[in-house]
Amino acid sequence: MLTLERAIANDAHKLTEIQKASFDEESKQFNNSEAGGPSGYDSISFQAEMMQICEYFKVLFHGEIIGGALIFIENNQVHNLGRIFIDPKYQNQGLGMKVMKEIERSFPNSTKWWLDTPSWSVKNHHFYTKCGFTKVGEEGDLYIFEKIL
Repeated sequence: MLTLERAIANDAHKLTEIQKASFDEESKQFNNSEAGGPSGYDSISFQAEMMQICEYFKVLFHGEIIGGALIFIENNQVHNLGRIFIDPKYQNQGLGMKVMKEIERSFPNSTKWWLDTPSWSVKNHHFYTKCGFTKVGEEGDLYIFEKIL
């Protein structure tokens, strides 16, 4: 059973561990580097700070934390998917799609979602396209995706 719950300070260490594993794996596979991720991805204090300034969800699968998602609300109808991550052990099983559907259900008034992702992250591009996002632009080495509901 997959559920989303608001992350709390006690979750910061586990969420950091999972996020680091997820982004490092992606970076190694597609960016030909040893490790890497977005700002604060490997910082427990960053996770705790994000819990205070955005909608930070932990992803639970049979009660175990296996990922997370950070949502920034620009207004009642426009939301930025700041980050989504799933433990590499649980990837490629359709769980990410289920998480995205649950996130969208959690914000029923949203009419537009947007996000950015590295240009080299082919796996992310495929995932977001499967979720109904369309690439709408580029900013430096980032691709901008959006989804109009």
